[in-house]
Amino acid sequence: MKGKRTDIAPWTPLWKIFLLLCTVQLRLAGAFWLFDVLFPPSITPKAALSNDSSPVVLGIDCWIDNIRVVYNKTTRMASNAPGVDIRVPGFGKTYSVEYLDKSKLAGYFHTLVQNLVNNGYVRDETVRAAPYDWRIAPNGQKDYFDKLKLLIEEMELKYEKPVFLIGHSLGNLYLLYFLHHQPPEWKKKYIKGFISLGAPWGGALKPLLVLMSGDNHGIPMVSNIKIREEQRMTTTNPWMLPTNLGWPESHVFISTPKYNYTYKDYKKFFHDIDFEDGWYMWEDTKVLLEGLPSPGVDTYCIYGTGHPTAETYVYGDGFPNEPPIDVVYSDGDDTVHKRSMELCKRWKKQQNEKVQVIELHGMHHLSMVFSNRTLNVINDILLGTDL
Repeated sequence: MKGKRTDIAPWTPLWKIFLLLCTVQLRLAGAFWLFDVLFPPSITPKAALSNDSSPVVLGIDCWIDNIRVVYNKTTRMASNAPGVDIRVPGFGKTYSVEYLDKSKLAGYFHTLVQNLVNNGYVRDETVRAAPYDWRIAPNGQKDYFDKLKLLIEEMELKYEKPVFLIGHSLGNLYLLYFLHHQPPEWKKKYIKGFISLGAPWGGALKPLLVLMSGDNHGIPMVSNIKIREEQRMTTTNPWMLPTNLGWPESHVFISTPKYNYTYKDYKKFFHDIDFEDGWYMWEDTKVLLEGLPSPGVDTYCIYGTGHPTAETYVYGDGFPNEPPIDVVYSDGDDTVHKRSMELCKRWKKQQNEKVQVIELHGMHHLSMVFSNRTLNVINDILLGTDL
């Protein structure tokens, strides 16, 4: 491992700032999702954007699978494994978020970026990207947020217009953390609006599965337990546990023959799965967005509904080293529960700035970044059209 360098993909801006961030526990759901990844569509809706439109910054995690970090219980911080230097190439360039690989075989935000280009935006100029290290929670990424702030200020100076931030999934929490730490005067000058896609505002259940018995995302011949070793070495998985804002504290997230675990049982949960560091990680990160503070900018909260989404995992005697034997479902986008995503509604009473909530029934968590339904909504927002 000595001297090993791993490059991870960066952010890119648009004709406002668009931040796309995706959770590392995405469920690879269905052949249509896989088809869109392998053959990302480039035909997108026309919106006839004008030079009056604002620039965009895209935020997205780096999609490096299970890069290990080392957690120090004394400093309460995470760092790269010894001898490993993680770098994010192409910060501000769209190529890093459009595809998951350099050969451009697997698409991610290509369709969304191409939609903007089809409507008058220019890659790496009015559309930019700002990828972040998804392994480490926001409290360990000061340099990243400094770079993001500088990028936004540079775009506003160059185009003389405030910037849109667009996030997907986990990236929305990084954006909210960023906005929460900026003064109102700065946000008023530099931020035109915040567009969130599929945001887990109140956490998600998938990290519980990942930390308990691992998740191989359906990949054959890959052991869940082996992957679990790496999936436990991030501070974002504990950070993403369900909060008591989205669920009653009495709600059972994990049911086993010996115990039913609720929000109040997280300490026992980490003890019983033999992952003590996870408890310290959760203790350190649960306060980062405590109470879910409002962003203080015009906000457009977009999410999918109408898909069975896990709300309780049922385990047998093999807990926690075997997969669940049953799952209880309710409404969501098949990855994030509606209870969590709709928490943005509370901001309508907490800030003077606009808060608009758009539910897209039948929309999957990841498919929304490829869908013309989503792209049409984004186009309307950028044009200032009433939704």
